[in-house]
Amino acid sequence: MDPLKGKIALITGGTSGIGAATAKLFQKEGATVIVTGASEKSVNAAREAMPGIEFVHSNASDTQAAQHLIESVAQKHGRIDILFVNAGIARVSSAADTEEQQFDELFATNVRGPYFLLKRAIPVLSDGASVILTSSAGALRGLPGLSAYSASKAALRSVGITLAVELASRKIRVNTITPGPINTPIAGKMGLTPAQMAGFGEMIARVPLQRPGEPEEIAAAAFYFASDESRFTTGTELIIDGGLTLL
Repeated sequence: MDPLKGKIALITGGTSGIGAATAKLFQKEGATVIVTGASEKSVNAAREAMPGIEFVHSNASDTQAAQHLIESVAQKHGRIDILFVNAGIARVSSAADTEEQQFDELFATNVRGPYFLLKRAIPVLSDGASVILTSSAGALRGLPGLSAYSASKAALRSVGITLAVELASRKIRVNTITPGPINTPIAGKMGLTPAQMAGFGEMIARVPLQRPGEPEEIAAAAFYFASDESRFTTGTELIIDGGLTLL
């Protein structure tokens, strides 16, 4: 049995980490999967590693690229049944040290780009489609050095709540996954200082389950939201953080 058989799934930011794990799972469960990556290098590497999945070079902060992406998917596949807005970046900096350029970069990639991707995707979404957003535990709990990043993820979470209301008449569900610390390549791309790395370790130490999560654990949540098992669930949030924010 293939629960996602016949579904067209678009995943942004899927060449590694959470997105890649989700792409593999969706493909295994029968979906036709299209994945975006921010660089040609990452897209080419992922294409070789994950045969059968369609990869597209598309920068999440570029609204024109978002329009081209949606138009291309619509022309080739006719619709989108599952949209997983997962692409994002993280930067570590205290509020006192955050520069305007850094703030703008975070919001361009984590909020503005996804917002206009969603806008352009709405006419292409099938009735009854599932939209899934990736937020962060930082949107729910104060984490030192992550004020701008956490604010951007809180904004995306808020967009999802409103979008769930606006699209409910078409039976389109919009839900958010809120991960805690996860073993993904994003930590290595953040350019952390030794002190910041130590702080990251301290955050993991505060997780009641005493470990970071794995990408496959977030992919399982995305699969739940993508499948008919969540057909009566919209406008909600699934927190997968080992208890970090609530315990």
